[in-house]
Amino acid sequence: MTRTDVPSGAPDAPTGPSGTRALREPAARHALLPLRIFLGVTFVYAGLDKLTDSAFLSATGSGSIGELMAGVRDTSAIPAMVDLALKAPVGFAVALAIGELLVGLGVLAGLLTRIASVGGALISLSLWLTVSWAVTPYYYGNDLIYLMAWTPLVLAGAPYLSLDSLIRSRRSRRTA
Repeated sequence: MTRTDVPSGAPDAPTGPSGTRALREPAARHALLPLRIFLGVTFVYAGLDKLTDSAFLSATGSGSIGELMAGVRDTSAIPAMVDLALKAPVGFAVALAIGELLVGLGVLAGLLTRIASVGGALISLSLWLTVSWAVTPYYYGNDLIYLMAWTPLVLAGAPYLSLDSLIRSRRSRRTA
């Protein structure tokens, strides 16, 4: 017999014959894991790709960071930011690549996930305001999408399957 006095979404609602509640709880707990994996792998790949591309790590020439930044300078939302990068384009490229690598590794491991996610959001924001600002229509530019994708991880962190949760559980055992 099914209870009719409890709404189906309530905590003590019956699970039903299919056990949907038993499936929903782990799914909800791990809902951010695919996003963590995607963003982590993407940022690790982007960082490694930049660090191993000698053309990109050049101040001038085809495919260089210098050429890229000079090309977007006049269409960016913040030309002063581009001018700052153009003062030391190779240093900027290395810093960007290392930042992407650290953010990606932090999110994949779930270590300082909120801080790493803020870093990822800031990288995405700066790339959106510079490199992909003039992309029309706006939804063709992927940096804004990445910025929005970092938001849930900034808010929730990595509560499961992460070094953060392992550290938290060990701390709580020591204080208990």
